Amino acid sequence: MYLMDRKIFKANDIRGKYPGEINEEIVSKISETMGGYFRLKNKKSGRQVKIAVCHDARLSSPSLYKVITNGLKHSNVLKNIRIEIIGAGIATTPMFYFLVNKLKADGGIMATASHNPKEYNGLKIVGKKAMPISGKEIEKLLIL
Repeated sequence: MYLMDRKIFKANDIRGKYPGEINEEIVSKISETMGGYFRLKNKKSGRQVKIAVCHDARLSSPSLYKVITNGLKHSNVLKNIRIEIIGAGIATTPMFYFLVNKLKADGGIMATASHNPKEYNGLKIVGKKAMPISGKEIEKLLIL
């Protein structure tokens, strides 16, 4: 198993240099964990959980987008509450937030490193109403 560097978990998101600090294996682990997190947050409703997924224009983002989607799908196999994955493809961060709100999604994950240079990538993860979930909070959910 690949070890995660704790410094990728920031106050507002998860980001690091690709592929050394953040890569497909790390994103897979995080997305599977977040699938479980979103299910637990919504288990009382007994309904399908909706998660919006998209990515920015970085060269590494389409690959991470696929891994996010697959990680969420894999987490579906593990539990009885299903996740509906709404794959939106390429988008800007404001579009991502709008999408989560417009679809009344339970959460969303976007592959992006925001304003950082092109050698970086990361994840923005939000809950209902596009409320950010901090990287530090996500770090606590993971067994590093």
